[in-house]
Amino acid sequence: ADIAQHLSHSPDALLINSSAMLLIAAFGIKSALFPFFFWLPASYHTPRIVISALFAGLLTKVGIYAFIRCGTLVFSSQFDVIQGVLLFLAGATMVTGVLGAAAQYDIRKILSFHIVSQIGYIMMGFAIGTKAALAGAVFYTLHHIVVKSNLFLICGIIEQRCGHARLKELGGLYCSTPWLALLFFIPAFSLGGMPPLSGFWAKFAIIQAALLEGHYALVATGLLVGVLTLYSMTKIWAEAFWKKPPNPLPIPEKTPSSLWLPCSVLAGITLIIGLWSGPLFDLSLQAAEQLVHPEAYIEFVLHSGDTP
Repeated sequence: ADIAQHLSHSPDALLINSSAMLLIAAFGIKSALFPFFFWLPASYHTPRIVISALFAGLLTKVGIYAFIRCGTLVFSSQFDVIQGVLLFLAGATMVTGVLGAAAQYDIRKILSFHIVSQIGYIMMGFAIGTKAALAGAVFYTLHHIVVKSNLFLICGIIEQRCGHARLKELGGLYCSTPWLALLFFIPAFSLGGMPPLSGFWAKFAIIQAALLEGHYALVATGLLVGVLTLYSMTKIWAEAFWKKPPNPLPIPEKTPSSLWLPCSVLAGITLIIGLWSGPLFDLSLQAAEQLVHPEAYIEFVLHSGDTP
């Protein structure tokens, strides 16, 4: 807040813009933004599944939060200058992530690349910069935390039952574990943007904001990436759940309730957000209003200690 006050009166645009570019690189690494995303798909398939699920839901969102907070507060006076760079990075992140996912045949690697492409959608809302777009970015972030964590946990159940998550060697899970199939279907097709699940409303809000501002090329990119995301989720469904297993699967141990319970709760949250999205979107609009007009935030941070 203090830096924002000083920079709002600074005539040194070069200093502000060069600092913004350096922070874009730093926050871009944290949030797996193009071209700094390479670390994420190379690492998220290696740790224990609970660690991957936690990181998938939260870690890149720290970078996104830093982007949104600094972009709307610290660099707001020069946002128009860096906006073109942010719009390009958003589109490139979406395309790179979804193409990487389409080429994979390991569930964890597919989900890891899709974190990258979904970060592109959130960045698209931030880069547009209007109140509606920022509200869509906030809503998308909350939706993605729930959905992506759940998909990694479901992948963990698949690995626990089958011993691996390689699609070519899986099959028949729809018949052998119908509850698991339902738990996968809800977050997977929410990620793909199918109505009335939460992912549809998240993408709809950002696409609508982009149309209102005339970013038609970015809209086309977002819609194409949505189709390819749906393709990846359909590929997992067809290979792991629908087709017959190419080899006899090992007799699974009983899956403990500690694995089923969080997946069921998160799937329920996804349904609730999709079917009753109004309250969460209203909250996102309130957050966007404060981001667009940060004066109250600055006043509270700098002068709240003056009041009893």
